[in-house]
Amino acid sequence: MSITNLSEKISDTTTTTTGSGRWAGRTVLVTGAEGFIGSTLVDLLVARGARVRAFVHYKPYADRGHLAGYLDHDRVEMLAGDVRDAGRVSDAVAGCDTVFHLAALIGIPYSYDSPGAYVQTNVVGTEHVLEACRRHGVRRLLHTSTSEVYGTALTAPIREDHPLQPQSPYSASKIAADMTALSFHHAFELPVTVVRPFNTYGPRQSARAVIPSILAQLHAGAKELRMGSLTPTRDFTYVADTAAGFLALADCDRAVGEVVNLGTGQEISIGDLARSLIEASGRTDVEITVDPARLRPAGSEVHRLLSDNSRAQDWSGWRPEVTLAEGLSQTSAWVADHLHLFDPRRYAV
Repeated sequence: MSITNLSEKISDTTTTTTGSGRWAGRTVLVTGAEGFIGSTLVDLLVARGARVRAFVHYKPYADRGHLAGYLDHDRVEMLAGDVRDAGRVSDAVAGCDTVFHLAALIGIPYSYDSPGAYVQTNVVGTEHVLEACRRHGVRRLLHTSTSEVYGTALTAPIREDHPLQPQSPYSASKIAADMTALSFHHAFELPVTVVRPFNTYGPRQSARAVIPSILAQLHAGAKELRMGSLTPTRDFTYVADTAAGFLALADCDRAVGEVVNLGTGQEISIGDLARSLIEASGRTDVEITVDPARLRPAGSEVHRLLSDNSRAQDWSGWRPEVTLAEGLSQTSAWVADHLHLFDPRRYAV
């Protein structure tokens, strides 16, 4: 799916929650703009008429990945840098009306090996963004959290006041970043909202996540799906809906200084998800097996995530519009068309 087509799809599915003219002419910054959610958010902002400053991680080669189609766009400015560099972050924030902070070191398995790297990017990097927004007086900052901070649900559906449980170094770093963001609101009246997406999926997501990992195996012709635990449940939100939620909350005064979940309020087990993906891919000759190498440490496995999304709906009018069946079908088609982005050596036929 091309950038143009994806932008049109996003525009078609998010009109009710974002409005067609609210963003025209605004200058906004998106950190982590090359990423899965970040690039989709850029698409939506461009479709809404905003001027976008895309803060991307510096690479010593000319590759803009998902944003390559915007290299010569008159309303998209590419700015390379690193959120660990306070000066560069300040330069990026200057002159912006709204900041969407998505830059983060993600992925749970690597956090077991290098927890310090997560602290530097996710905690220190976030403090740099907060301080720059304070210095330059931005109208609104949207800080991206994750449902992983809740750990295994103690009560469900999970409300924003659910206890935070750092079951991995990754989730611990995000909890610290969230608390730092909220402290800047209480201490300095920074207009920040902590957006807490549940499991977002869709086109452009890498194989580190369960849905593209399964689809890559299926479209590569694997006869056996190698998976981690099949019993945990997750609340999956299509990426266009998540991006629309960011925009809706960025114009929601009630959400300032608050945490807001973005999720569907529906859950599915990983095993049932795998069977749904087999159906979406058109494969019928596949066996599902548990791969011990894909299992999390026992104390780190999050067994249930199910959102209470009433704040987002009641405060901003946002609600998810893409069903799981529709989203899985679109994601399957994208993975099939972009199988070259996935390492076929990982998937035994």
